[in-house]
Amino acid sequence: MITLLTRFESVSVHQRPVHLHENFHQLLARCDQFNEQKQAHALAVMSRYGQQVFQLLPVLLHYHHPLLPGFVPGDVPAGVCQFLPNARQQEFIDDLCQAANGHQGLESGHNEIFGVYCMGSTSSIGQSLDSDLDVWVCYSHTMAPERVAWLQQKCLLISQWAAQRQVELNLFLIPDNKFRTDNEESVAGESCGSAQHLLLLDEFYRSHLVIAGKRLVWMFAPGQLGPRYDSFVAEQFANGTLNHDEWLDLGGFARIPAEEYFGSALWQLYKSIDSPYKAVLKTILMEAYSHEYPDTQLLCRDLKGHLQDADRLDERQDHYMLMLEKVTGYLKSIDDEKRLDLVRRCFYLKISQGVDLSQARYARRREQIKRLIAAWEWPADKVALLNNRDHWKVEQVRLAYKELLEALMHSYRNLIQFAQRNRISESINPEDIGILSRKLYAAFENLPGKVQLINLGIAPDLSELNISLVQVPEERLHDAGWYLYKQGLTATELIGRKPLEHSRYASKLVAWAHFNGLLTRNTELQLFNQDTDVNLQHLQEFAGDLARFFPVRAPAPSNLALSRPCEVRELGIFLNLEQDPTAQWRSRAIEFTTKTSDPFSFGQQRENLVGSIDVLYRNSWDEIRSLHFSGPAAILEALTAILGKMHQGATPPESVQIFCYSLNFRSLIRTRFELLVKECISLRLARDQGSTVKTVRLGTEEHSIFFERRGVSVQKQAVVEPELRSSSSHSSLKLDQQIGKPVPDIVDVYASEGLMQFFFEDSGDDYNLYILDEANRVEVYRQVSGSKDELIQSINRFYASNQQGAGQSRFAHFNLPQYYEIVEEQGLQKVLPFKTNKEGRDEACPFGER
Repeated sequence: MITLLTRFESVSVHQRPVHLHENFHQLLARCDQFNEQKQAHALAVMSRYGQQVFQLLPVLLHYHHPLLPGFVPGDVPAGVCQFLPNARQQEFIDDLCQAANGHQGLESGHNEIFGVYCMGSTSSIGQSLDSDLDVWVCYSHTMAPERVAWLQQKCLLISQWAAQRQVELNLFLIPDNKFRTDNEESVAGESCGSAQHLLLLDEFYRSHLVIAGKRLVWMFAPGQLGPRYDSFVAEQFANGTLNHDEWLDLGGFARIPAEEYFGSALWQLYKSIDSPYKAVLKTILMEAYSHEYPDTQLLCRDLKGHLQDADRLDERQDHYMLMLEKVTGYLKSIDDEKRLDLVRRCFYLKISQGVDLSQARYARRREQIKRLIAAWEWPADKVALLNNRDHWKVEQVRLAYKELLEALMHSYRNLIQFAQRNRISESINPEDIGILSRKLYAAFENLPGKVQLINLGIAPDLSELNISLVQVPEERLHDAGWYLYKQGLTATELIGRKPLEHSRYASKLVAWAHFNGLLTRNTELQLFNQDTDVNLQHLQEFAGDLARFFPVRAPAPSNLALSRPCEVRELGIFLNLEQDPTAQWRSRAIEFTTKTSDPFSFGQQRENLVGSIDVLYRNSWDEIRSLHFSGPAAILEALTAILGKMHQGATPPESVQIFCYSLNFRSLIRTRFELLVKECISLRLARDQGSTVKTVRLGTEEHSIFFERRGVSVQKQAVVEPELRSSSSHSSLKLDQQIGKPVPDIVDVYASEGLMQFFFEDSGDDYNLYILDEANRVEVYRQVSGSKDELIQSINRFYASNQQGAGQSRFAHFNLPQYYEIVEEQGLQKVLPFKTNKEGRDEACPFGER
């Protein structure tokens, strides 16, 4: 048997010199064979277009020609080291040469690209037909920045070319010194920014597949070199055992800082919004790693040991199987059978998702799954339930959602405790922690009025043929309000059935059914109510208006949006759905004149024709919120609530739509309310003006709405005759300006309800600090000294680790504060998201498996 490099791991590196093994060349052949087998497995699972993109990618990067996809004019880096085209690639090159007016060859670059490596699920048991391709393009850190930018542009164009073939290709530029420098990037798209660094390198080493380019030194170096890794590799290059033309060294793992586990876990939670099953596995993996700290046995080391010990490729070299093995061992060691069962189900669903195991391409996976089911001793009905996931409905999805979130939060709490035990601060920078935590808060926090989305990619179709709403009046056995059922209203269908949801008002239930996919155009709505003016026709109209105005899914919020106070993006207002004052006029004469035609103070009796208001809006953090108002003050309460969600100077909503379901005067009420709402929004968002007051008459009463920088307020006025004052007038009200104001005007402009905001204003060697709490109350601290970064880290630690209080949601600690800097440009003050003072940022850090 060949003596392997792993035998060096048992020898102290300080006792004797370490050399590459005498059977080094046999190990090279074995690794090349391993890579070829991985490529074959990967290609077997891909679609025809996926195979095309995978095989042509090195050609597109090796050559630079106007006929090739991704061509960018300029001195674009090209040429992949050690690239020799295979038969299919050569055929493509020959066809291209023929198309180029008989040109006999293409000019490659000067081998400026060190290597092209796929990472993630590709070639593993977790790869499916529609898996994306995450590819690292490695280059020298000495490359001129403008040439790196050209290469980045070329990669973007290649990704777009792949997207036209329904292949998601993510190309990440990786300088060769990336993992030897501090990680100071920012989260961007699929890039994890500062959330992961050396743990990302671990993921790369355990999952990489060489598409073209140099071999990776780390895979052939002895294990447990620790801090001697760099000097050992330098010796091999110096003595000629290795040469830079054939080998690439991205670094080793002398020490993974304890700080990194927190950021990595936060990133996995972030990714769980789109891929919860995989996120559970990877979050618990971070927990297992932290449990072994400081002597963490990384999976990439396990893979290297298995590879060097094996004569053939089997599941012990599959990095998904390695992850399952690691997590299983950890959960068994702490006797956590509940999460172990969940992990196994998550793993089964991940590796069977979107694949037809009866196809020949999945024969290897089919056998692996059979062995796992037998080892886990799963009964047939359990397997059948998991196999039926494409047909799961709301009950199964809600149960799965609850289990997944509990498991993710369990891991997160354990990692927070790990951070506290080791007295660490977060390595993740303030911008990234704000973006990641805010995305989690928006996705998971279940607040009053929020429409909670439960189907995180769990099942493809939750639509129902029947949806019923039942109203329970006050003083009954059950809580008053509305109940949602997925059955019809006959006694035989409802007896013994549990409601899906309960709310004090009907619109939220319909919205919940719409955004969670239960209510579609083919769904039959049924209604039973006693206490409101809702009728089935109006309810159906409301459902239709909701579907037309609010798409079920919207584009994901940008990182810029997540770094700013949330703003209302889509605003729908629905009038008189539950209470319609005009519904009582069936046999009544209606008398009004031009002076009494205002629907807010209508007719000779001065009646307010708006009885109830339902508000639904989607904000820039992609939250969906629902509000309900009824009674004589509904208009004022709705206006102050809506305007309270908008800070002065914010971007106006992209769309505002008013709907009305009155039996009479529907158009008049809708038009009048629309004018009022749009005028009030305009006044609220206007910059650089003094406080303004608007007068509105409701019924026989008159009210003043005060618009000030930090919010709006309402005051009831003395009764006056309508002829003396217009019911929709507004005037400017200039307040006395304070001398030496404690808070800059720009702070008031950015004041936003519902979260803590910190504003830094440099003042010589010190800085001023303005803090606005959730209710926009202000605190001022002048001439503060010390590090802003350290202050922010300590604040974030407090919020992240604060124990759950009475009535506090388990996700409340994700609503971390927002941080800004007040700067002056051309004599004007401007607010920018706070950025760390550390200098130097490399390319974005890529996310691996997906």
